Amino acid sequence: MVWLSLRVSLRVEGGRVKQRGTHLRIVLQEGLMSYSPTLLVHICAGTLGLLSGTAAMSFRKGSPRHVLAGKVFVASMLTMGAFAVYLAIARHQPNNIGGGILTVYLVGTAWLTARRTDGETSRFDWVLLLIPLALGILTWMNGLKVVRSGASSQDGVPVGMNFFMGSVMLLAATGDVRMLVRGGVLGAKRIARHLWRMCFGLFIAAGSFFLGPSNRPRRLLSTIGLGQHLSSALFSTTLYLTLTILPLILLIFWLARVRFTKAYNGKSMIPVDLRDS
Repeated sequence: MVWLSLRVSLRVEGGRVKQRGTHLRIVLQEGLMSYSPTLLVHICAGTLGLLSGTAAMSFRKGSPRHVLAGKVFVASMLTMGAFAVYLAIARHQPNNIGGGILTVYLVGTAWLTARRTDGETSRFDWVLLLIPLALGILTWMNGLKVVRSGASSQDGVPVGMNFFMGSVMLLAATGDVRMLVRGGVLGAKRIARHLWRMCFGLFIAAGSFFLGPSNRPRRLLSTIGLGQHLSSALFSTTLYLTLTILPLILLIFWLARVRFTKAYNGKSMIPVDLRDS
């Protein structure tokens, strides 16, 4: 943790104490400094991803501001996911390894969907579908293992979350197979594929940040000297749950609007400058 130390030099003259000098110094206390450079990059990328993802969902789809926020979101989320995998391997955290890989996969394939034209695929897509397929099977197997052991959670994660995430992974793999068999996705289906993968990637990042151990938002803000000055209501579990679930609510809203209305039939929300980037 970085904290400020105010050193005041005093001198006595005629029985009175006078301030001789004030020196402001930044002290890096190694005992409290738990953030390695790798972890700092991961945190900064994740924070930028949350902010840019929220902005991208707020701006009109296809607008220049949406495109810019989307580019920042993709870059930051890929960075966050890659460093998450590295940190999870170094710290022997298998669940976080899968979460980091899944985030990179979802955001990466969402970006590819936006960058390509209608009906475009490649042989690389056959390799990519192995990621959610393998992760989904392993996650379901792990959930069944927890249930058979009689436990309701593992490492603080409810077993239901294993089945939920495992099902999402398998659905993503199924979507990849359908896309390849049909020779790509067109129109509203391509937009829907882009949207749900981006939104679910944001959901994973939000859940990791807000519902992670040791109240990460408070700990991070306290590190920079802000946490103790903010209301405790900003660090409540209810608010954290709301912020975590919000991407899923927006995901459902946009999927329903794209797939079940005529608002985007025959036109794309994905502008040319994003596809050519």
